[in-house]
Amino acid sequence: MEQLFYDVLDSPVGKILIGVTGKDHRLFLLHYPLKTTPETALRACVKARFQFDCAPSKSAAARVKKQLQLYFAGKLRKFDLPLDLRGTSFQVRVWRGLCAIPYGKTLSYGELARRVGNPRAARAVGMANNRNRIGIVVPCHRVIGADGSLTGYAGGLCLKERLLKHEGAL
Repeated sequence: MEQLFYDVLDSPVGKILIGVTGKDHRLFLLHYPLKTTPETALRACVKARFQFDCAPSKSAAARVKKQLQLYFAGKLRKFDLPLDLRGTSFQVRVWRGLCAIPYGKTLSYGELARRVGNPRAARAVGMANNRNRIGIVVPCHRVIGADGSLTGYAGGLCLKERLLKHEGAL
């Protein structure tokens, strides 16, 4: 069984649960806003699909916390963190495509589908966004409807709008 270390960051969007893999400290999970205990959220977010032994660790998540703090302070526009992207090959292509959307910019689901090589897969891109466990760092909030509307965000549209305003995209 793999080890997953976790910590919690107080942020402008509420408490963020950070999960990093044990052996190489790759970012595996950002769950926000955290509304339960970290242990309850980990059981719901992680243990249902992945086999991890979870343990608290401030040191393992320190790099992630520092970069998130800089992002929320407006001093970081591009994250430099090792990521643990586990999903289908299509999902991973979408998540990598999300990372290519610059800070302060948005892209439609259809355009992202075209960029990942499947122009008819706008809905599938939306589903891959929904499965993204590393929001903010893998910025699914930067994907909007073809008409410019804010659509679909696991944290709620108010949070999506808040993140886009923070980046100056709205």
